[in-house]
Amino acid sequence: MLSLLEADMAEVDRVIRERLHSDVALVRQVSEYIIHSGGKRLRPALVVMAAKALGYQGELHHEMAAVVEFIHTATLLHDDVVDASDLRRGHDTANALFGNATSVLVGDFLYSRAFQMMVSANNMRVMEVLSDATNIIAEGEVLQLMNCNDPDIDEAAYLRVIRYKTAQLFEAAGRLGAIVNNSPRDIEDALGDYGMHLGTAFQIIDDVLDYSGDTDLIGKNVGDDLAEGKPTLPLLFAMKHGTPDEASVIRKAIEEGDSSNFQQILEIVQRTGALDHAHQQAEAESVLAQAALSALPSSQHKDALLELSAFAVTRGY
Repeated sequence: MLSLLEADMAEVDRVIRERLHSDVALVRQVSEYIIHSGGKRLRPALVVMAAKALGYQGELHHEMAAVVEFIHTATLLHDDVVDASDLRRGHDTANALFGNATSVLVGDFLYSRAFQMMVSANNMRVMEVLSDATNIIAEGEVLQLMNCNDPDIDEAAYLRVIRYKTAQLFEAAGRLGAIVNNSPRDIEDALGDYGMHLGTAFQIIDDVLDYSGDTDLIGKNVGDDLAEGKPTLPLLFAMKHGTPDEASVIRKAIEEGDSSNFQQILEIVQRTGALDHAHQQAEAESVLAQAALSALPSSQHKDALLELSAFAVTRGY
């Protein structure tokens, strides 16, 4: 998959470097730090793969891929301030290095730069998809904030946050691949559905890795979600299927944002089969993502999209 995308992603990186330019040195410094700090680039790669799977021959997909990466990076900058995170992608977060105010303002710069690039595409459907996406992502951030320290939310509420906060940008990335190719709406919808299910699977596995991952591999501290009081799928399942005493331990940790009992909670999560349940949910989303691609013609890039949906579930980082 990586070799197939190598030339295109090199061009996306060139566009990113070019569009990061600002006359304000601190803006350049922070933007370049977070953009080049080891991200997987899955969302821009999705734009590229979707466009190429439809036979696109132009260059606009590189620009749109960079837009998606800028929007994603802006959300990371703001997320880390809200969550008071100090580690991301195995590096110090921007707010840990440069301060909260700088991180928020540079995030605003990246958002506004993304919108400048959208306008230059001169395509109202591009504007519609990306402006809707950024708005829904912001709603997802607020929903997640409302759910923090609340052990009484259900799986439906948890999934709603994922759909808004994470899957929405994956969906937009898939749609952009069709839009730059002027593909019919049913093809755009198919790639949007693919992105939405892919993004949902990706986030569920992210939440699993908070209880099963290696800090050096996942690039963040294991147990961070618990410390932030986030009622993720493994915890919700463990509370429902554990003993009353076990449920009480997890409830208290969520309510207080306390990870001091992480090892005990990890044992409860493992004993109740919560991680297996979450994996099954992610696998179901991956299957739906693959099914959405049935509308696309056979190609190497379609195969790469199928491979990506499998990677989203099997990854360890």
